Amino acid sequence: MKKTIITMLIALVAMIASAETYNYLKFTKTNGSTVTYSAQGLKLTYDNTNVTVTNVDGTATIALAEVQDMYFSNEAGSNPLRGDVDNDGQVTISDVTSLIDYILNGYAPGADATSADVDLDGEVSIGDITVLIDYILNEVWP
Repeated sequence: MKKTIITMLIALVAMIASAETYNYLKFTKTNGSTVTYSAQGLKLTYDNTNVTVTNVDGTATIALAEVQDMYFSNEAGSNPLRGDVDNDGQVTISDVTSLIDYILNGYAPGADATSADVDLDGEVSIGDITVLIDYILNEVWP
């Protein structure tokens, strides 16, 4: 009996020792971009079309159709630039044009839905246009 308990304790310690703790959850999207979220306080919820990520930084929603891969990592990587809808590395009036195109057509060449959700409400809508224009004029996110 003692031998069995000792064997089980050794196995449990070995499993705990071999488990790795990851700091980030990453999503590779179908457009090739990668979105990284802190694993601290991480909670994932799903519905039929979206995955919602909640952590210490807040909440974000990603359409499941845009997710190519999801994995944990210890490398932070980089998140897309908020408001850089056309993915050119800067937030300009061309991003407003891409955002309008994205909202009207559901797609814009090179558009990134994560960057397009500038008001951070989990969806891309006309409110994002207002916030993006306000940012371009004042260079401060509300």
